[in-house]
Amino acid sequence: MTINLNSDLAEGAGHDEEILANIDSANVSCGVHAGSLGETIRVCRRCAELGLEIGAHPGYDDRKNYGRVETGIGLADYEALVAAQVAAIASVAPIAYVKAHGALYHRAQADPEAAAALARVAARHGVGLVGQPGFGILAAAARAGLPGYREGFADRAYLPDGRLRPRGEPGAVLEPDEAVMQAIRLARSGDFDTLCVHGDSPGSERVAAAVRAGLREAGITTGPLRR
Repeated sequence: MTINLNSDLAEGAGHDEEILANIDSANVSCGVHAGSLGETIRVCRRCAELGLEIGAHPGYDDRKNYGRVETGIGLADYEALVAAQVAAIASVAPIAYVKAHGALYHRAQADPEAAAALARVAARHGVGLVGQPGFGILAAAARAGLPGYREGFADRAYLPDGRLRPRGEPGAVLEPDEAVMQAIRLARSGDFDTLCVHGDSPGSERVAAAVRAGLREAGITTGPLRR
């Protein structure tokens, strides 16, 4: 059994290097919702040195809210914002997929037109999309004939309908031991291709290390998305 581990990096959280040692794929911020262009380039270079996959991680231009609040921009501007960010990452290093960030991700999960815009950008770069099973991003990837990578979240609590529990609610972010148990459960279900450990949560470097070790102890190997 093999699963992929990914993390959102180059967001200014301060512990990217520790996380890079325990993942297979880095969702690299494009320097818009958080981080900087210099940080983006540095993380891309480290991924190349370590042999890790790079995914473009575009978000809303809303640093105040870390790209986690829906801005309501029009569809044309949504697509242009994604296209500019993905092109910026692709100019630095080869990308393996696109994974939207925060509210931009959740909008595409619920809005078929936004998901289709995301798919059009990914198609121009010849890569697939990362999204949660049962929602709009993977449906758009399928309609466009693109690879769709089913994402689960090791470090976040779920609502009954499969969405993530809002960060402001108690228990939304799991402790390391809880994240390990959830990662093993999600990997063994066979319903996911990749598991995310967020790079900006307090102690996320410890969570990433615990999840990687826990999966290995459970006999689950980790590897790249594109095999």
